[in-house]
Amino acid sequence: MNALSERPLPLFVGADPLPVQPVGKTPSYLADHRKRLRARFLDGGPDAMPDYELLELLLFGAVPRQDVKPLARRLMDRFGDLAGVIAAPPDDLHRIEGVGTSVVCALKLAGAVATRVVRAKVMNRQVISSWDALLDYCHRVMAHRSVEHVRVLFLDRKNCLICDEELGRGTVDHVPVYPREILRRALEVGASAMILVHNHPSGDPTPSQADIAMTERIRQGAEALSVVLHDHLIIGRSREYSFRSEGLL
Repeated sequence: MNALSERPLPLFVGADPLPVQPVGKTPSYLADHRKRLRARFLDGGPDAMPDYELLELLLFGAVPRQDVKPLARRLMDRFGDLAGVIAAPPDDLHRIEGVGTSVVCALKLAGAVATRVVRAKVMNRQVISSWDALLDYCHRVMAHRSVEHVRVLFLDRKNCLICDEELGRGTVDHVPVYPREILRRALEVGASAMILVHNHPSGDPTPSQADIAMTERIRQGAEALSVVLHDHLIIGRSREYSFRSEGLL
């Protein structure tokens, strides 16, 4: 083993435990606020709204009759930005006052939809012509993870992405990597090439010596099997490090 380092609505069942208000019609001031927020979103799009207001919109369905602005603020304060809120582990979300099952469900659903959308832009497409979309996908999936994960993007002879799998997860600065397992999967899916991807929860994508040494071991093993290791991407919070671009592959 080696390591890389560093009241119910149809969709959401049950309301979350915010301060109890009288059962009945939504207060007019809340209804008006929600109406105005929705109108601003539809008229101006997401760029016309700060992250916490987008988060409010997302929470409307999960908390139908209460003011969700304080909850949105608490979530943003705790997790930093909208992406951090959506990517936060359910256990961490539940520790925030006002967060219950339906709020967690709404946030996880938003994350799943976003991931499916960006993934659809890269699957079965040549990575060279869709490189920016591929980087967007890697950041969406991995940039806000609280522990290290390893993914492998498997490519066919035309360098089209045919399979994307998570093959390891670890701690905040360590993830076990099994080169034999990676190479076995490459043969099983019929890959001719692959891209190794892992994240640094610290936010700094600079590779460690362990990252560099392990990449070379995987490259040598892949070469023996006539599989090309195109790149190793390390994903940080706001940028990535490419072994290929930096001359390490």
